[in-house]
This record gives sequence, structure tokens and C-alpha cells, in this order.
Amino acid sequence: MTLQQQDLTLGPDFHDACQRILTAIGGVLDGKQDVAQTALTVLLAQGHLLLEDVPGVGKTLLAKALARTIDGDIKRIQFTPDLLPSDVTGVSIYNQDTHQFDFRTGPVFANIVIGDEINRASAKTQSALLECMEERQVTVDSVTYALPDPFMVIATQNPIELEGTFPLPEAQRDRFMARVSVGYPDAQAEMDMLESHQSTNPLNRVEPVLTTNELRSLIDAVKTVHVSDPVKQYIVSLGRATREHPDVQLGASPRSLLQLLRAAKARAAVSARNYVLPDDVLAMAHDVLVHRIVLERKATFSGTKVAELVDGIVAGLPVNAGAREAAPRG
Repeated sequence: MTLQQQDLTLGPDFHDACQRILTAIGGVLDGKQDVAQTALTVLLAQGHLLLEDVPGVGKTLLAKALARTIDGDIKRIQFTPDLLPSDVTGVSIYNQDTHQFDFRTGPVFANIVIGDEINRASAKTQSALLECMEERQVTVDSVTYALPDPFMVIATQNPIELEGTFPLPEAQRDRFMARVSVGYPDAQAEMDMLESHQSTNPLNRVEPVLTTNELRSLIDAVKTVHVSDPVKQYIVSLGRATREHPDVQLGASPRSLLQLLRAAKARAAVSARNYVLPDDVLAMAHDVLVHRIVLERKATFSGTKVAELVDGIVAGLPVNAGAREAAPRG
């Protein structure tokens, strides 16, 4: 019996599917189980993922590995300064036989879209993804086209090299549910990489472990995870604390709080629970909030780091009474 034929519960089949995805990614990216779990969490929460780190640590490798675990349509876009919005979304071409315009879909029409070095494209081209990521549709010449379901954008960018790049505007960053840094592997993981990656490309060993229908069933199951009112209040308090901090110019948006809630539900599901704990919110708060916060100019000049500020807010905010007793009753 396949997943789509079963009741939408967080049973053994759900966790077996999650484990198969994590195992497949682990066979490609050594020593990065936490990053792989975050990527899976974003996928199940119907979010989009931004991978930001120095070159050569496996950003694109992680994106491709996650995409290949799903037996769906995968497209990759190499962002460059001369890339046009129509190169992403598609373009209407005049058909001389029918005397009508035919729409040719762009690479964004896929289940998983890998946007490599997204900050190398102009702001105009980056904005072509705004409607896609938020509304999961494309509008060209006043005609709206629905994108495939499920749909996820995994984008990479290099924060070190600034020449020839266009920083993502706040509106674009806010569309990404989470931003993750892959980081360098430890010594043993690098030894394993030198042993296993020298003769063959590890991506060649990655086989699909889920169909798109099965993935939709997992996503629907995540939606059934219970969130108590005290946990919701904790999320709201966390968001308001970022906006009221004296060093913050732009705090967490309402969209970011909604995405933090969805990410916490997905993390609870991956952790074999059908209810959200404050620990789930705490585990996802850094990756969901840091890239959305804009500091005051004075704080930036004084050397304040957004990540440290957000971590300090999270650590200093008490968990309200009742939030840890979050299991559904009855």
C-alpha cells in the first residue's frame, strides 16, 4: 500500500520515508545530518530554502541530493547577470501557423527548482521568483499559470564574493522559509569524502525514494500536527521581541512567524511527534528568522551580528506557562 492510499497520520511509514530521504542525502554529504534534517523540514513545511556559504562546501550538492530523492520534475537555473525574467518564468512566442501567442514554460515549472548563485542575477530577474514562491503561480501577459504541486525553490549564494553580485532584497529573502549555512565538515567526514568521492560522483548513487504523490501525502500529514495556544503565543512573543529590540530596524514579519510555525510543525513530525513543543520553535528560530532581520545602521557599524542578536533574543525570552504541555487532549 502506497502512502497516498493511507490515512494521513504520522505513523511508521511517515518516519520510514523521512529516514530514507535523510539516508540518501547522508550518502552524498558527509557529516551534515543537521543540515539535511533542516532541508527535509523545509520541504515538508512547503517552504523554500536558501543555502548560503563559501564555495566548495556542498551547497549545490545538498540541493541536488534532496531533489533527486523525489521522483518529480527537477530543473536547475544558473543565475548570471545577463539572465532575464523570461528565462526563469517562460515567454509567449508568436505562432505563425495559428496566428496566436503560445506560452513556452520556463525552468521554474518544476517540482523542485535549484537556483544556483541566485545573487548573481539582477534584482529584476530575482523578482521573477516572487510570485512563484509566494503564490505558486506565474503570470505572463495577463495570463496566470499554476506551478506544479509540490513546488520548492532551493537557492544557493556565496556571501564572501561581492563583485558582480546583487544582494537579495528584503522582500526576496522573506520568501525563503529558512537560510542554512552548510559549513565545513569535521576531519573524519573529510576523510570519508576523500575515500568515497574520488572515483565516482556520489549523486549518481542517489535514487528517488518518494513519488510526488507520496510527498504530497507527507506534507498533508504534517498539516495535522497539533499546535497549542501557548506555543502560538510563544511564537508571537518571539516575533514581537525582534521588532521591539532597539538595535533592530526591521524585525520578523507576520509571514516569518507563520513560516516558523509551519517549520516547527514539520520538525515535530520528523521527530515522531504529532504536537509542537517550544523546543521545535527554538530549533528552527535561528534558520527562519536571522536572514529576515535588518539592523539599525548604528548597530551595524558597532559590529553587532544579526545571528548573535537573534540567538540572544531567543535565549532570553521565557517560555510561557503551558507551552511545554503541548500534547493534544482527548
